[in-house]
Amino acid sequence: MTKIIGHRGARNLWPENSLTGFRNALRLGVDAIEFDVHLTDSGELLVIHDAALDRTVHATGPVRRLSPAGRLATRLRDTDESIPTLSDVLGILAARDGLHLHVEIKSDETGTPYPGIAARVAAELRRFGVDHRSHLTSFDISVLEECRLHAPHVARLVSVNADWAARQGGLSAFLPAADGLVDIVAIHHELMADQWELIRSSVPMERLCVWTLNEEAGIRRWLERGIGHLTSDSPDLALGFRDAEVASVRLEEKL
Repeated sequence: MTKIIGHRGARNLWPENSLTGFRNALRLGVDAIEFDVHLTDSGELLVIHDAALDRTVHATGPVRRLSPAGRLATRLRDTDESIPTLSDVLGILAARDGLHLHVEIKSDETGTPYPGIAARVAAELRRFGVDHRSHLTSFDISVLEECRLHAPHVARLVSVNADWAARQGGLSAFLPAADGLVDIVAIHHELMADQWELIRSSVPMERLCVWTLNEEAGIRRWLERGIGHLTSDSPDLALGFRDAEVASVRLEEKL
């Protein structure tokens, strides 16, 4: 059965990467929750998607330059919350037994990986006792190699879209480079559809994740194909369609 992943919590339902969003996403019954981590110059691990503050926070500038006091003084757009730390988020998500975490390790505003971030994130996952049910994720193969070095027991996921694949020499070169390094290959839905035959011949269905699907037609298409994992900004829709499909199959089996 396809695993449903709430993207940045459930960003079509609540502010992305917010504590409110994570608390509410838990109540939906998702199989996993995805979120993003940056490292500041002061040493805080912050859960926010962009390398710049402008889009999601009432502030400007690079995330890495944000001081602890500055973080507490800012507010996420459409909330009364500040940017959460990784420990804030894990304090909420760790309490849900069986929930899997997809923790994307981000790069700074220049596209450069943060030195030491993989080891620090892995240490936090271990401290909260969720390392055994987490995936460390990145687009960058070198970051995932760092994850394997510092936390070989934590599962890994690589993400790719058409632009990133082209920069790596094409999907036919990228997939072999990731083979053996990751447990899940997460592919943008447009690239997945365009290169389906190549992908299907290279990666087992249960190791494939399609992202990010928010409309009924796309969600149903990949559920029907039996994709291993499906990431959505609207996981409530994906869960509803999956449950309906499972019920339909069970009914047919009884007839």
